[in-house]
Amino acid sequence: MRLPITGIGAVASIGRDVDEVFGSLCAGRGGLGPMRGFDHELYNGRQLFEIDDRSEPGADRTLRATGFLLDAVGQAAADAGLGDDLSGIPVLVGTGLRELRSAELWWRDGAPFGADRLHFGTALRERFGTADTLTVSNACSASLYTLALGADMLALGEADTVVVAGVDAITESMHGLADRVQPDPPTALRTLDVNRKGTILGDGAAAVVLRREDLRWPGGRLWGRLRGVGMTCDAKHPTAPDREQVAEAMRQAHRHAGTRPGDIDMVMLHGTGTPLNDLVEITAYGEVFGDAAGGPVVTGIKPMTGHTSGSAGLLSLVVTLQTMATGKVPPLVNLDDPIEEAAGIRLVRGQEAKHEVSLAQVHGFGFGGINAVAIVEGA
Repeated sequence: MRLPITGIGAVASIGRDVDEVFGSLCAGRGGLGPMRGFDHELYNGRQLFEIDDRSEPGADRTLRATGFLLDAVGQAAADAGLGDDLSGIPVLVGTGLRELRSAELWWRDGAPFGADRLHFGTALRERFGTADTLTVSNACSASLYTLALGADMLALGEADTVVVAGVDAITESMHGLADRVQPDPPTALRTLDVNRKGTILGDGAAAVVLRREDLRWPGGRLWGRLRGVGMTCDAKHPTAPDREQVAEAMRQAHRHAGTRPGDIDMVMLHGTGTPLNDLVEITAYGEVFGDAAGGPVVTGIKPMTGHTSGSAGLLSLVVTLQTMATGKVPPLVNLDDPIEEAAGIRLVRGQEAKHEVSLAQVHGFGFGGINAVAIVEGA
C-alpha cells in the first residue's frame, strides 16, 4: 500500500491551521491555560488545552466540535485542490464524543440544539455538499481507525478520493470524569517523565485527503504516502492498556506496510502522560523494535496540545507529515527525568531537532484496548 496524502488540515489550542500548529510545536509553545468553559468551583483541575473561540470565560456554546471539524476539512480540501465541493467524495470522521458538549448544554441550560446536529453529516452536507459521510466513535484511536477504513475503501475501488478527519471538543462530563480520577490534578502533561501525574484534555481537529495510487491529483502537493495501519481491539479492561495488544498493533502495521522496525526514522508516541499508559507504550515499543529501539528519534505532541481524544492520532499524523517535509522534529516538552524503561531511546527533549525522516510510525491507543498504529512515508 502506498496511498498518496495530498492535503492536510489541523486546528488545536496552539494554532488554527497546520502552519501555526507546527510552528508552535517546534518552538515548544503549549496551549495550556485557565479553563474557560466550565465552572472553576466544581473541579480540582482548572487548566485545559482549549481552542480560544468563546466570547468570554464561562460563556460556552454549542457546535464547537462541528466548527473545528469544518475548519480542518476545509483546510485539507483546499490544500489538495478540491475546493468546497466534496459532493462526490466520502468524508470519514473519527471522534470520541461527537457533539456531546452541545447535548450537555441543551439538557442543562436549554441551549438550542437539534438531534440532527449530533451527526456531523448535517453540517458537512451544508458546507461541502457531502452525500457520503461516516462517523466512527472509537475512543482515542478513532481517527486512525477511520484512516484505515479510508485506505480500505480506496484499495477496494469504492472511491478514488476520501477525506479522513478526526475531531473532539472537551465535554464537561469527560473533564469531570478525569477530574475525579485525578484528585491531585497535574499542572503539566509530562510524557514518559518519572513525575508524570496524568493527562490533560484538549480541543482539536485534523484532516487529510487520501487518494488512489494511480489517480492524478488536481493541484495541491504530495505530503507523503500511507503505507499501512495496524489495529487491535482486545477489550480486556475498560481503561487499562494491554502491552501484548499494543505491541501486536505495531507488528500488524509493519506487516501491512511491508516494513521492519529498523526501517523507521521517527516514532510519534501516543504519550498521554498517565502512569500506566506511558509505561505500556514504551515497553511495547522496546519489545517490537528490540535492538533497533535506539534507532528512530522518538517524540510526541500531547504535552503541548493536550489529549485531543478522537482527533489525537490524525493530529499526530499531520505533524509527522510536516516533519517529513521540513526536517524539523518537535520536542517532548516537560520531560525532565525520563523513566528507566526509556533508557537508550533517542527522545527529542527540550527543543526542536533536525532529522531527516523518510518513514515514520504514529501511535493511537484508546480505552477498551482499541489500538491503532499507522506507518507513513515521506514524499
